[in-house]
Amino acid sequence: MKAILLYCRAGFEKECAAEIQQRAQSLDVSGFCRAKPNQAYVVFQPATEDGAEHLVDKLRLRDLVFARQMILALGLISNLPAGGRVESLLAALDSVSEPFFEVFVESADTEAGKDLLSFCRKFQKPLMAALGQAGRVDSDQGPHRLHVFFLNNATAYLGLSERERSSPWFMGIARMKISRAAPSRSARKLEEAFHVFLGEKAAQRRLCPGMRAVDLGAAPGGWSWQLIQRNLLVTAVDNAAMDPKLLAGGLVDHVRADGFRYRPVKKVDWLVCDMVEKPARIAKLVADWLARGWAHQCIFNLKLPMKKRLPELIRCGEIIARRLTEAGVEYRLAFKQLYHDREEVTGYLRRLTREPGKPARN
Repeated sequence: MKAILLYCRAGFEKECAAEIQQRAQSLDVSGFCRAKPNQAYVVFQPATEDGAEHLVDKLRLRDLVFARQMILALGLISNLPAGGRVESLLAALDSVSEPFFEVFVESADTEAGKDLLSFCRKFQKPLMAALGQAGRVDSDQGPHRLHVFFLNNATAYLGLSERERSSPWFMGIARMKISRAAPSRSARKLEEAFHVFLGEKAAQRRLCPGMRAVDLGAAPGGWSWQLIQRNLLVTAVDNAAMDPKLLAGGLVDHVRADGFRYRPVKKVDWLVCDMVEKPARIAKLVADWLARGWAHQCIFNLKLPMKKRLPELIRCGEIIARRLTEAGVEYRLAFKQLYHDREEVTGYLRRLTREPGKPARN
């Protein structure tokens, strides 16, 4: 029977499983999860034959916070013979008539999975050769990506994902490379957030040269550095010191102040916030900025408590919703645990309400 295969960060299987259970229940799909601690993936097994297909028709990966990738699992193939793995997998794909636009041979993002990755890379070549010879790969016409997710070199899940409903990255991991000039590695978090929440086209509209941004809890300046790479004008708010090289370019103004007490002189296009603080307090802060119209959109990090991650995340969403609804502000809110977040979750909040006499902003 088909199932839903979800990749996640090791240690977050409980949250990933709870989330897909909640989503499935809201879509009237019953079932159960198979998940073990630190295995970095979850399998949701619907109770009905068509349950998995119904879920992938209704859900997108962006609807799930803790999942890196969402795959329609066709089945678990066991006892793959060392000399006939390719042939066995091709035989298992007989029920899929359409070609694949891409093929990922993957393993879990764990220490054991990393050891298995070298096998996956070697296996990719003969598999692609066989699929190509059989006319099973077409980058332009194929509706699905093929995933071969190895648990060991003799056992693998076969699955499919759709272009618009899945992650485009191998193993669902967006590995951001940044210049050594960046003041801190946290710059990768904001870069990944731009890719995940905005995408290339929206980023061109919403991250324009000359826009103004405020970075709360900025020191030493990783997020401010990321913003000025796009030629935004940044007010970096932090009582701690900023990287001197960051200030030398003239695009960053350092204000020594408490991020919770700072008030902008003028409205800004962007607020970013990566402060070490209770998540509910951060949620209230960013909601207040948008409710008051001080910022148009925001990216922020939440440091969730280990034992109540999902309930606390839901609580933060409710805090934001309540504040903006009371202010009469239409908004969009999304959460995602990014690869570079590690133990955190990143939020993206955008104000949709028109200002008097002005058209709505995109």
